[in-house]
Amino acid sequence: MATPVATPAAAPDSAAVLTVLTTTDAGEKADALARGAVAARVAACAQISGPVTSVYRWRGEVVTEREWQVLFKTTAARFEALAEYLRAEHDYETPEIIATPVTHGDPTYLAWVVDETRPE
Repeated sequence: MATPVATPAAAPDSAAVLTVLTTTDAGEKADALARGAVAARVAACAQISGPVTSVYRWRGEVVTEREWQVLFKTTAARFEALAEYLRAEHDYETPEIIATPVTHGDPTYLAWVVDETRPE
């Protein structure tokens, strides 16, 4: 007999879940941002990728830099708290904070994101 899989009583609306992207210039900083956001329950989890090459215009110059990306999973209800955390903890003058709605996802995973970002 197969082991039953726990399913949430009411699956959350997938649009309530967001991925939020930021970048920073060092792996250690990316780790600190990720751990701090998860500890503060403003993100359920975060993945760190890098280094990546970023090319952007800054103060009239085209700049190429090595950066690390941090992709957070949170809810629309917790987005402002996550953005506030990132603005306070990030050392960039203008940190990248971009949210993308999750349009589809496994209901159990989406429920986990909601549960893990509820304020204590």
